[in-house]
Formats: sequence, C-alpha cells, structure tokens
Amino acid sequence: MIELDDRTLAMQRRARAWAQELKPLALELDQDPDAIHRHLDVGIMSYLTRVTVPPEFNPDPVVIDGHRFYGTGTLERVVFAEEAAAGDAGMLLAAPGPVMSGVLVDAMGDEQQKKWFYTRIMEKPTWTFFALTEPDRGSDAGAMSTTLTPDGDDHFVLRGAKHYIGNAARADLGIVFARTRPGPLGVTAVLIETSAAGFTAEPLETIGLRGLRITAVTLDDVRVPAGQVLGRHLRATQRGMWSAVQGLNRLRPGVAAFGLGIARAAYEYVLDNRRTLSAAERHRLDRLGLRLTELRQLIWRSAIAVDDNEPAAGYLASAAKARASRLAEEATLEALGYFGPGARLDHPLLDKLARDARGVEFMEGTGNIQKLNLFTGLVQGSLRRD
Repeated sequence: MIELDDRTLAMQRRARAWAQELKPLALELDQDPDAIHRHLDVGIMSYLTRVTVPPEFNPDPVVIDGHRFYGTGTLERVVFAEEAAAGDAGMLLAAPGPVMSGVLVDAMGDEQQKKWFYTRIMEKPTWTFFALTEPDRGSDAGAMSTTLTPDGDDHFVLRGAKHYIGNAARADLGIVFARTRPGPLGVTAVLIETSAAGFTAEPLETIGLRGLRITAVTLDDVRVPAGQVLGRHLRATQRGMWSAVQGLNRLRPGVAAFGLGIARAAYEYVLDNRRTLSAAERHRLDRLGLRLTELRQLIWRSAIAVDDNEPAAGYLASAAKARASRLAEEATLEALGYFGPGARLDHPLLDKLARDARGVEFMEGTGNIQKLNLFTGLVQGSLRRD
C-alpha cells in the first residue's frame, strides 16, 4: 500500500479545498465554454497557470504548508489532478497553463527555447495547445501528413491540418508535430504562435468536456523561425516522436487521475444525494468505492515509476490510463442508475459527469493503444505478470 508523504498530503488537502470552488461553476462552463475567462480568479488558477514550469523559470511557485510546488513531479500532478477533476474536469482542462506543451519543451527544448516559452507563460495567464492528432490519421506518426519544409536558411514552412486539439482556439502558443522527411526519424515538433499568418483554429461541437474547446487546426504555409524547431541540439533518435512518447508517459498517469476524479465525483454524488440505500445498492456502492481505491494505488504506482525512471513506467502508465477510462464510464453510468429513468434530466451535474467520462478514453491514446503497449511490456519482460 502506497502512502503519501507530508508534502504530497499538503498538496492533496489544498487541491481538495480548491476543488470545492469549481463545483458551482461546472454547469455554467458546460453551457458556455468561454465562461473560463470570468473565473480566472479562483484559487486553483494560481497553480494551474504555472504547473510544470521548472524552478529556474518560476521564482514564485505555489507554497503550501511551507512546501514549494512547481508541478514538475508526476506524483504531485496526479494527486492534484484527481482532486481537481472531482471538483470539475471541465474547469481543469479549460484553464490556462503550459501542461502538455511544457512537458515537451522541458524534454526537447534548448535553453533559449525554454526561456522564450516559460517567460511567456509567467507573464500572464496563457493558454497553450499540443497538436499531434490529424484528421483521418489520429496520432499515427507513420501516417502523419503535416509537413515542415525549409524556406531559406532561417525559416521553415508548416503545412497541414490537426484535429481534436484542446484549447487551440484560445491559445497564444503551442506545439505542432510535423514531418520533415519519410521514416521514423522524420517527425519533429515546433513551437508556434497562434497569431502567425496561416494559422486558424475552429472550435468543434462536443457533448462532453466542453470547457476544453476542442478544435480543428489548419496550417496554411505558416512560417516558423528555425530557432523554434525543438530538439535541433539533440541526436536524431531523441527528437520528434521519441520525445513525444517520453512526454506522454509522463502525462498518462495524470490523465488516469483525471478519469479517477470523474469517477469519484459520481460516487460522491450518490453518497450525498441518496440518503437511503437498499442492501444491494449499498453493496454495489461499496464495491465501487473499493475500485476507486484500487485504481488510485495503481495510478500512484505508475507516477512513482515515471518519477524514478523505471523501465516499466510507460507500461504502468498505460495500465492506469486504460483502467481509469473504463472506470470513469462505468462509475458515472452506475451512479445514474441510483436515480431512476429521469436521472439525466433531474440531476444535470450527474449527466455532465457521464458525458465528460466518455472523453477520457480519447485522451493520450485509446484503450486499444494502451493494451497493445501493455502487451509489449509483458512480451519483452519489462512488466511483471504479478
């Protein structure tokens, strides 16, 4: 049984308190995704706007009970993500901050790129995006069609399209993956500003996680300075998708915690709103509570593995993410069953949780991708069968 130390427990307590501020805003954001702009003063934003900014660029981190928090540790982020998502997943995803892009800049950026990126982040609340997925191709790097071609000595030109990209319509800057040549080493990533000519982002209609403002991005001859191509100082094998995979391994435990938070919110909704339960209902609810505890332990174990650079880290992260996306859907549907046929109409917050839960499956790889990764770990002996 993994137990949190005093430092991480302090973060958990503060995040739980912050999450209480999010619950009253959940349905407002679901109706109007732009409502996030009206609520940048809630306490949780002090952490979200700077999470993953390393100490050398963050002179003013969040301090809780004497501990300084930068959000660079995976365990810290998963503990925070569960609590915040239990408050409202939509507000968590809608918030400004570096998050995914910050993880990749930290992994691939040179000192000048890091300074440029993190300075922008620290100036004001800044939305970012991470553009990997393409229409009709998903996140299959081998089929990627977005291209990055030289245009003189100092610039490149970016052409293509990306799909299902969170926050791109409200972002100031972000990361785009593109292909420079055929083959597995031909994929790279670039930093771009959304104000660049040729960049457009159109929001897509969604039924869940509406605060995220998922968008379709078009890249029509977007000029990119050579200095914004990430990983140019690294070996070819350390650029592009290799770094993306390492970054996703660091992010997947957080996505799993996000799914756990949604499932826990549904569980707690039943506890708060069904005062009388039959023996069978109590048994089912208790069983759901045990499943939440089991998943939490797996997520914490995967986060520790990532922080410790264990060989099995990526496989454990896949296991946690696959189980979390399934439990989020099952828990929210089970919770609706406690309130009868009209539950979605009579309990709009529970209806929102059920809609949001479906989105977890598509974040950082679907269940089939995670299971394939797990199978690879078992075959290679990197993941123990016990």
